[in-house]
Amino acid sequence: MTYEEAREFINQSNQYGNDLGLEKVKELLARLDNPQDKLKLIHVAGTNGKGSTTAFITAILSSEGYRVGRYISPAVFTYREGIQITKRIEEDLPQDAMEVNETIALTTDYITEKAICEAITIIKPICEGMLKEELAHPTAFEIETVMAILYFYWEQVDFAVIEVGLGGRLDATNVMRHPICCVITSISMDHMQYLGDSLEQITIEKAGIIKKDTPVITSNKATEVLQVLEQTCREVGTYLTNTEIDKVSDIHYSPEGTTFCYLEQEYKIQLLGRHQIENALLAICTAKMLQQLGYLLTENSIKNGLTQAKWRGRFEIIARNPYMIIDGAHNEDAALQLKKAIQMYFADRRIIFIMGIFADKNYRKVLKITAPLAEVIITITPNNSRALPSSLLAIEAKKYGTGAVIDAGTIQNAIQYAQQEAGIDDVIIAFGSLSFLGELNDIIASNQD
Repeated sequence: MTYEEAREFINQSNQYGNDLGLEKVKELLARLDNPQDKLKLIHVAGTNGKGSTTAFITAILSSEGYRVGRYISPAVFTYREGIQITKRIEEDLPQDAMEVNETIALTTDYITEKAICEAITIIKPICEGMLKEELAHPTAFEIETVMAILYFYWEQVDFAVIEVGLGGRLDATNVMRHPICCVITSISMDHMQYLGDSLEQITIEKAGIIKKDTPVITSNKATEVLQVLEQTCREVGTYLTNTEIDKVSDIHYSPEGTTFCYLEQEYKIQLLGRHQIENALLAICTAKMLQQLGYLLTENSIKNGLTQAKWRGRFEIIARNPYMIIDGAHNEDAALQLKKAIQMYFADRRIIFIMGIFADKNYRKVLKITAPLAEVIITITPNNSRALPSSLLAIEAKKYGTGAVIDAGTIQNAIQYAQQEAGIDDVIIAFGSLSFLGELNDIIASNQD
């Protein structure tokens, strides 16, 4: 099987239906001898912050010397990015690096095309057999989830950090019977058509990943969210730990990173935005929980992991003079975080937006929050069947913003318009759908070569 054939099989799998439920993925895994039960898994759910939190947790564990699998979605820069393994670069490690506070370099490898072909060569006939037996055919995401688990099992990773795709209770990743711990990031209103139209209903779906005797770590403070999480933990038979954001002090922000103190320790992170401190605390508390469970993790590994963690496409600076930033803000909560970041780092700068978003997102709320911040908004149509046409986005942007609006259509046109508009001290921010950020990044990188 070629890589193209493997990808085509995955992409065509949604033709059989996309019903939420765990029966198909459990059946597929059972016919593979349940590799998920042979891995040490950390399960991460939430509305926003899942990717950043998994990045922090992965980097902390890798800094200690563990090989860590990470499964994330959506991929931004390459399809293979969704399944990756991070490890420490041993040859760069000083002999006493774990005792002294030396920087420990990490490296991340994406799943190879060969491994994808090998996995799909095994998975495809099982799916076809299920169909012949009049069982439902797994969806693309279910197949990708199984492929990730199978790959991590083959590679014998020490830990696998698994990000929920949608919701939690019925998400394809919710097949692990005994995860080491569950992490629940910020919960807010998103995917209401699938998860419910209230914060309580959405939290019930996210809390569906909670398992008996599996500790749960969260950063949520909203009463309606905490009540659901606490009640679920009591019913299931486990306990909830909440991060103590009020114990953070001495915070210093700059476009090049953030430092802060927490429980008498000083930490530095590269990921930008106030909300990244909250995600970092989740990772710190997860690390402390793993220590309590008997896993080796030093304070130096925690610090190094936080400093080394990267999460591409999330308020990421990809060029300077002028600054160009890419961000995946596509819902109300993420738009609020983007607004806070702009006001924190670039309050005195002229802002130019490049924006593209999916039609099934609440783009009017996103515009209401962000549009007043920009002097120029340039709209594009992401290359996706769910995309909102740039012309319609431009019409809506004019309702909420006070600056100029340009319907660029394509990413290439948008970059040209933005660079023509921007002075050296201005800031260009591309955001909305993650699906176009990879292409934009590639164009900017090629222009810099």
